[in-house]
Amino acid sequence: MFDKILIANRGEIALRVLRACKELGISTVAVHSTADADAMHVRLADESVCIGPPPAKDSYLNIPALLTACEITGADAVHPGYGFLAENARFAEILAEHDVHFIGPRPEHIRLMGDKIAAKHAARELGIPTVPGSQGGIGSDEEAHRLAREIGFPVMLKAAAGGGGRGMKVVRAENELASALATARAEAKASFDDDTIYLEKYLDRPRHIEIQVLGDGKGRAIHLGERDCSLQRRHQKVWEEGPSPALNSAARDQICETVAKAMREIKYLGAGTVEFLYEDGKFNFIEMNTRIQVEHPVTEMITDIDLIVEQIRVAAGNDLALAQGDVKFHGHAIECRINAENPVSFRPSPGKIIHYHPPGGLGVRIDSAVYHGYAIPPFYDSLVGKLIVHGKTRSECLMRLKRALDEFVVDGIETTLPLFRALASETEIIDGDYHIHWLEEFLARGALEQ
Repeated sequence: MFDKILIANRGEIALRVLRACKELGISTVAVHSTADADAMHVRLADESVCIGPPPAKDSYLNIPALLTACEITGADAVHPGYGFLAENARFAEILAEHDVHFIGPRPEHIRLMGDKIAAKHAARELGIPTVPGSQGGIGSDEEAHRLAREIGFPVMLKAAAGGGGRGMKVVRAENELASALATARAEAKASFDDDTIYLEKYLDRPRHIEIQVLGDGKGRAIHLGERDCSLQRRHQKVWEEGPSPALNSAARDQICETVAKAMREIKYLGAGTVEFLYEDGKFNFIEMNTRIQVEHPVTEMITDIDLIVEQIRVAAGNDLALAQGDVKFHGHAIECRINAENPVSFRPSPGKIIHYHPPGGLGVRIDSAVYHGYAIPPFYDSLVGKLIVHGKTRSECLMRLKRALDEFVVDGIETTLPLFRALASETEIIDGDYHIHWLEEFLARGALEQ
């Protein structure tokens, strides 16, 4: 096992990793920008190192500074959390060159899945169902027009090198395709320094279903069920739950075992998530995230398996301790991402938290690094914390969620708590009858402004 882990992240995920390390008896190093000097993970870590000024490029993305922090503290491993350098294959390679372990997948798997075209090709080779579309990047406008006519409109343009909605364009008619291609390529170039675009069939009302996997890099891999992440705004997840109310046991078992088998075949190491669009009873692979996900607590609540601990164990060279039969699912869990944003305009709302009272009680978990008097800095994402609730049934879970949301107090800044209070009372949400465009349609109706 590792002696000392440097946590190359901030906020709630840094605190989450720190807690896992402490429970394993591993010493911790917190790194921070000058803006995060008073952060909770910095206060609780065994050691801390300032790695630069507030801009992420000068601190949390500063690889030389992180290497220096490893050297001066003697850290023998780095946990990247999510975001920042978590899916940077070169960072993993550089750490290895300096005899520091990267707690995550092998660089070749990060690189493979980071290229959306290569990932889709690999998925097909592994027997994972994919969305109909181009076999690679689109070389010319003429090729795009030919493919789109073959597949049928509407189609989706996507950046091969990225995600998060950048470079993504829906094209509903052929006369829109040329201008959409130009815009998508420009956005992809600006965001990822790569203007390669691929094309695939646009699904009108799919669910977003993702399968959580764990592997030890030696050919053993298991799945930990699915999460439904269909409630999204601008391609960013807002509400996640598991199991999905849209799947029956047969569909769930088939896709989960297909994914686990693929991970065993490639000898995947660590935690990962294989993501699908699900419509008309068909799963369509869209991407794989080679890291821990923001929404991982949903899986932890319904399996009682600590995903961060398992990440650390297999990264240290241990065999996967769990067989598929050891994974027992129970109950239902929902996670709400509470952001420091205006709940109507979604304008960021950084500032000092004057009053903070998180909910509690049976089946309620808060993953957050904020505290009374903490100032949300304007330099990073606006996540205040994650509210995760668990119940024996989905109905019980929803009632517990409503109760917890009513208890949650965050004063001094605006938050998205009113949005979740509204969602938890919507008939279609209660019935589990929603899709990836539902939330944006709900917001477009001005439901929160009434």
